[in-house]
Amino acid sequence: MIRIEIVANHSVEDNIMEALKHEGAGKFYTKYPSVFGVGSRGPRMGDAIWPEENFALVIWCEEEEARGIERAVQSVKKSFPEEGIKLFRPPEVVVPPPQVIVQRDPPPAGFEPPPQVYYGPEEENS
Repeated sequence: MIRIEIVANHSVEDNIMEALKHEGAGKFYTKYPSVFGVGSRGPRMGDAIWPEENFALVIWCEEEEARGIERAVQSVKKSFPEEGIKLFRPPEVVVPPPQVIVQRDPPPAGFEPPPQVYYGPEEENS
């Protein structure tokens, strides 16, 4: 699974949602309707001094859908080059399987086995 985050100005929210729909991507998401911060396009604080606000979408998907999401966001960025639109896709982290240690002799006195490592549930959360 791939995690994608989209942070953009509210002014392009409808455009992004339409572009995602057009690509058939991003059907399942978590939306943060008001997000404040400072990016390359300046502050978005939702107050009297910096009144603009952003929104954020977090989408978990497979590679094919991720490419559709990237195309959708790119098309909106092309239409609105002056708006703050960012897509974040952290690099995938591959967790190696746990090592299997075959113990042939009894451990030396004072030996403590390493702690168990938890790699998460085998099934996807719903």
